[in-house]
Amino acid sequence: MSRIFGEVRQNGYVVRDIEAAMKHWTEVLGVGPFFHIPELRTDTFFYRGEPSSPRISIALANSGDLQIELIQQHDDAPSMYRDFLRAGHEGLQHVSSWEEDIDAVIARAEAAGHRIAQSGSVASGVRFVYFDTELHPGTVFEVSNLAGPFAVLPEMIADAARGWDGSDPVRVLEL
Repeated sequence: MSRIFGEVRQNGYVVRDIEAAMKHWTEVLGVGPFFHIPELRTDTFFYRGEPSSPRISIALANSGDLQIELIQQHDDAPSMYRDFLRAGHEGLQHVSSWEEDIDAVIARAEAAGHRIAQSGSVASGVRFVYFDTELHPGTVFEVSNLAGPFAVLPEMIADAARGWDGSDPVRVLEL
C-alpha cells in the first residue's frame, strides 16, 4: 500500500488494438471476462491543465483482486495515452488506487512534490487524476473515486472473474 496514494487496485495498459489485447488476455493468459466500453464518454478531461476530449475505449477484467484496464485512444487529442504510444510504449501505463476522499490524496501527492498531468470525470461524479510519477518509463500513478454507476463496477467485474470458465470472454458495457 502506498502511504501517499493508497492501495493499488488496478493496472492500466494502453494498447493500440483493444480487440487484439482482449483476445490475448482471455485466450493466452486466461484472464477475463472483460467488460468492454466501446466509447467512454468523459464529462470533463484536462491534459496538463488544458481541456481535451480524447475518444477512448476501455475494457475491464479482474485477476484476483487486481483489476486490469485496457485503454485504446482512437484519435490524436492531447492525453497521456497518446504521449505513451508516441514514446514507443505499449503496455502498462498506470497503476491506480480508488479512494473515497480523492481530494486528500491529491493534497498528499502535491505535498510530496507530485503534479497532476491529466484529470477529469466520467459518469457524473467519478473523478480520475493521473500524476507525473513515472515508476518506470511511461508508467504513472492514477487515483480515482468510484461514485454513481461506477461504484458497483469493481465488485461486479471481480465477481464475474471468480470461477470464469472462458465462455463469453467480452461483454459490452453501456453506461
